[in-house]
Amino acid sequence: MKVNFKSLIIYEDDNFMVVNKPPFMASLEDRNDPTNLQKLAKIYNEDLSACHRLDKETSGCILLAKNKEAYRHASLQFEHRTIQKIYHAFVHGIHEFREEVVNLPIYALNKGVTKIDYSIGKAAKTTFNTLELYKFHSLVECIPETGRMHQIRIHLSEYKAPLINDEMYGGDPLLLSQIKRKFKLKKYTEELPLIKRFALHAQKLVFNNFERDLSVEAPYPKDITVLKKQLLANKR
Repeated sequence: MKVNFKSLIIYEDDNFMVVNKPPFMASLEDRNDPTNLQKLAKIYNEDLSACHRLDKETSGCILLAKNKEAYRHASLQFEHRTIQKIYHAFVHGIHEFREEVVNLPIYALNKGVTKIDYSIGKAAKTTFNTLELYKFHSLVECIPETGRMHQIRIHLSEYKAPLINDEMYGGDPLLLSQIKRKFKLKKYTEELPLIKRFALHAQKLVFNNFERDLSVEAPYPKDITVLKKQLLANKR
């Protein structure tokens, strides 16, 4: 994957930078992904350090610090949960969440999978709000208060609203033929899913940059844009 790091920057000041991470890119150093975001950031500016991470398939806002003081300032905000992260999730089913607070403890298994476990799981809290309803799907705003592994994905799944194409947590791939009337596939052509990853985007980040609180939004990448367009077009 060839990426121009400068094109990912959506906010920058003397201490911080926010970038719009593409899908299918690891956030931190990863021997299986030589084009991880941290490596690209270091090539662009050796002082840059990612302050948190997103799942490889998740796109959207990542905060980077330009110096040690900024990194510490961000770390304290994450520790005290004063940084707000807002995600957009495209999920199966019609759901009308209104400040729906989910408190379900999460336990991470050895194989990169999580489960809800009330005995040994770590506390995890997410708030859901429905933004749009489609024919068979919903767009949900997700605000995690904690930062557990796969938190949004498993919390949505437990509320019968798995992410589109998140097969690990019960979300099936979405085909255009499933939502579009009179859909006809060209002869000898295999129909592919509308999106090739689970449909989750880190849409907004609210943090303090020493001087003031900032709110930075990341535009949807092409695959999320296409998915939303098709869901809207085939709403009825």
